Order: sequence, then C-alpha cells, then structure tokens
Amino acid sequence: SDGEHVYASEGATWLRTSALGDDKDRVLRRSSGELTYFAADVAYHADKLSRGPDRVIDVLGADHHGHVARMQAAWQALGGAPDGLELLIMQLVNLTEGGRRVAMSKREGEFVTLDELIDDIGLDAARWFLLQRSHDTTLDLDLALAREQTQENPVYYVQYAHARIAAILRRAGEERLGAAARAELAAGGAPLHASERALVRSLLEFPAEIVTSAVRRAPHRLTAYALELAQGFSAFYRDCRVVGAEEEGGDEAFRIALSRSVQATLARCLDLLGVEAPESM
Repeated sequence: SDGEHVYASEGATWLRTSALGDDKDRVLRRSSGELTYFAADVAYHADKLSRGPDRVIDVLGADHHGHVARMQAAWQALGGAPDGLELLIMQLVNLTEGGRRVAMSKREGEFVTLDELIDDIGLDAARWFLLQRSHDTTLDLDLALAREQTQENPVYYVQYAHARIAAILRRAGEERLGAAARAELAAGGAPLHASERALVRSLLEFPAEIVTSAVRRAPHRLTAYALELAQGFSAFYRDCRVVGAEEEGGDEAFRIALSRSVQATLARCLDLLGVEAPESM
C-alpha cells in the first residue's frame, strides 16, 4: 500500500485503477477481510514483473474482455511499462463432425479437455487445427477431417509433402545430392518453369513470414504458409521432373537444391508449430 495507487474505503482495500485507464477502481480486499480474485491476479503479475521480463503476454479466454483494462492498470501501478504487458483474448473452439456440433466429454457440461481432443485426433492434428485460425476468431474444428489420413487433411498434406521430398532425395542418391550442393545456381542456366519460379518466390517470403507471425502473435500465418508451400511443391513436382531433369530440358542440380530448400523450410515451419516432420509416410 503506497497511498498513490492503493487506498481504503468502506472497510475495503481498493486499487485506484481508474487513474490508469480502467472504468472504475477495483477491490483488492473486501470489508470481510477476504482477498478478491483480482488481488491474486495482481500478486501474480507482481511476481512476473520481479523477474525482469521485457514483455509479458497473458492469454485469456473469450469471456475475459472485461479484465484487459484492469490488468493493464494494475501492471502500471506495479511499475510495469505501459507496453510491457500484452493481453491476448482467445476465442472459443467449437468441435464439429459432419457439419454438426458435437460434445466429446463424458462429464456433464459443454467443455472438453485438451487431453480428450488429443486422444481423439492425435497431437499433430490438435496442434495444427488449433493454430490454423487467428486467436481472435472462433474456430470450428472438424473432427472427421482432423482424423483423416488423406490429403484433404491440411496437416497430413504438409507432412506428406515433406516425406515425399525426403523420398525424392533418397532416390537421387548421395552423388546427385553432392553435385546439387556444389552447383553454381546462378542466372544463365536452363529457363525456369513457371512452377519453379512460383516455388522460389514462396521460399523467399519465408523470413518475412516468420517475423510477421511473431510480431502479430499470429502462428496461424505459418500454417497457411506451410500449406501454400506444400501445394506449390506438388504443382512443381507435377510439372517438373527432378531426378533426370536434363531429359526434359531442366536443370537437375537446381531442382534437387530447390526440393531440399522446400523440405528444410517445411521442416522449420512444422518444428515451430510443434508438429512432426516425417521422413516417410
């Protein structure tokens, strides 16, 4: 209690959050002597602040919009920088199957635990599907699609693309891989096919996409990028022979190097999302 931010009134202890952007002051200790939930939140953030972070990010449920202003005020009352606390509101996830909302829990109520979801669709699918939409958008998670081991399932599609490239590189063999690594991949070689150019453009976008995803707290951008890159590789592989490319006027070393770059980028995306990047499927 420093007198500036904390005061007593009507037998209760209050935090003067209205002076720091909240719509009213908040009770820390009731007249009964009982501490409020808000007091626990303040203590929790005091502990966080004591560890000297540059930035703290709170993840709140969709029903906690009203907590944002009071927590920002409490953070500043504790001595935190105004831009040192971010509060992200996560919207709800609806589970659907066949276009209809479903309830998986055997217990009473409408909520499903993450363990139950993982047991049903697997860890990789759970991570992918929960991250494929912005945190501020309600997500309809299609359980039937998430279970599918087909290319209709986006996480399967991306993992399959990674495994497919691994198989292509195994088939190429060490000698071709070494030649591709040593090759001068400069302008003046065989003209690029349109799907090769598209794939190169996608790869060049990756560094900026990583930065944007981090700055905007938007991991869903990585799922979209990985899927687009995998689709681009499918188009490239449909249009362009990799091993033996010279037989159709292509540059084998370039196409092998391009395939390796796509595989490495897909692997990095999947790693950042916490999803496995299989070598075979």
